[in-house]
Order: sequence, then C-alpha cells, then structure tokens
Amino acid sequence: MTLLHPGDKFPALTVALPGGDSLRLPDAARGHYGVVLFYRGSWCPYCNAQLSAFQRARERLTGMDAQIIALSADDEPATVKLITKHDLQFPVGHSADTAALAAATGAFVNDEPAYLQSTGFVLDPEGRVVVSVYSSGAIGRLVPEDVIGLIRYLREHAA
Repeated sequence: MTLLHPGDKFPALTVALPGGDSLRLPDAARGHYGVVLFYRGSWCPYCNAQLSAFQRARERLTGMDAQIIALSADDEPATVKLITKHDLQFPVGHSADTAALAAATGAFVNDEPAYLQSTGFVLDPEGRVVVSVYSSGAIGRLVPEDVIGLIRYLREHAA
C-alpha cells in the first residue's frame, strides 16, 4: 500500500456511476480543483453527514472552480437511494473495487465486510494531489470548510 503525498499524480481510476455511465479520475476534474471522497457506505452516519455537508457547500465549491466526486463499495441501488436521500448533485460512484483502490491510493479497507475507510483528496487542476486525508476508522475526514479555505489559499498564493 502506497500513500499519496502532495505533488503525486492521482492514479487513473474508473468510477462506475448509476445508470451505466462512468467517469475517469483524475481526467473528470482536469482543469479544475478536484475533491475526491471515498466513503464507507450509505449505512455510515458520518459518511451521510459528510456527503450532505459537501452538497450544502457545492455552490461555493463550484464557484471556486472545484468539482466533487464521491465513491464507495456500495452497490448501485444503495448508491441511488443515498443520492436521492441527500439530493446529491455531484457524481457518486458505486461498486468500487476496495482492493484495487487500496493498492492505487493507499486507502484503508475494512476486510469483512469489505468497504473503504473514509479517504479524501484535493487535486490541483493538473490532477496532482494537494492534500490527502486517510482515516482508519469512522472519523477523520475532509470537511467542506477546510477544502474551501485550502483552495482559497492556493488561488491567492498561486505563482
């Protein structure tokens, strides 16, 4: 397992979206700041709170030229239910291969049942990691206010 550090290129990942579509990371956010959230599952109250908070902050993040993308190992029906519950207006992927994501990004994984622990990345417009936040359990995750402050700082101090 290799952790991603600031300056590392974010690995190429395919994210399955409800309805049969997919997107490629980091290409889907290229030219924008990217906020990539791995969440434990729709059953996790902390994940529900995090995703709901990012939805509430979505307009501010979009105004800062940031795109949010979330994914988990949940199946498609559970993901659709979560999207509907919180009226999520950003891409939310499903059926993630936990072992492959752990190998590519260093995300911690719960083995049985298999799910990703909360992991978050902020990417620069070229797809490089600006910050990575790894959790080995239920708590410890990116929050919208921190991401907004970080992007504001990066934009103000751009060379």
